[in-house]
Amino acid sequence: MDKLTLYIANKNYSSWSFRPWLAMQGCGVDFEEVLIPFDFPAGNPRFHAISPTARVPVLHHGSLRVWESLAIIEYVAELFPQAGLWPADAAHRAQARSISMEMLAGFRALRNACPMNLRRPKRRLLELPAGVMDDVARIETIWREMRAQSGGPFLFGAFSAADAMFAPVVNRFETYDLVVAEDTLSYMAVMKAHPAWQKWQTAALEETWIVVEDEA
Repeated sequence: MDKLTLYIANKNYSSWSFRPWLAMQGCGVDFEEVLIPFDFPAGNPRFHAISPTARVPVLHHGSLRVWESLAIIEYVAELFPQAGLWPADAAHRAQARSISMEMLAGFRALRNACPMNLRRPKRRLLELPAGVMDDVARIETIWREMRAQSGGPFLFGAFSAADAMFAPVVNRFETYDLVVAEDTLSYMAVMKAHPAWQKWQTAALEETWIVVEDEA
């Protein structure tokens, strides 16, 4: 089989790169990582050579290009069904995909106001735009319901792609001091303790690039 190569951007900021990287790393899928940093405001011209959208993440598998985080996860899950990227139970897989799609398409108020930034000291914004706390409440409900159903510690018991899809939110909740509920903080602690999370975070904290637009 041709090797998998995942192209990503800055680990400190790139939430969409984080998702498939964490899913693959956390489920033991072997791949090569290539990091191409953002170069704002012009963008990085190298993205055009490796991605049809001139954005990352993008997965190369032989001559195939797969872009968009959730599409990458789905493709890898088909290649490696034994890796357990999705729950084994069909009903739970459907739920995992549903909440992953909700994450993909929604929560724009939270994402726009609170960019992922692993280096940012923990502090609240002086003013939260409308809709941010509504997004927070909905995400907390998802986490609470899925963990109550599965028994935890992750959303569907064992770590899965659904956890990876929500990983940048864990950082946002902590960095911008948005949550106080014990069950929410418990899930966040489980995520941050995962070896794959620790590996990504260590590399992110060593980066020196600064993206002004993401320094909220």
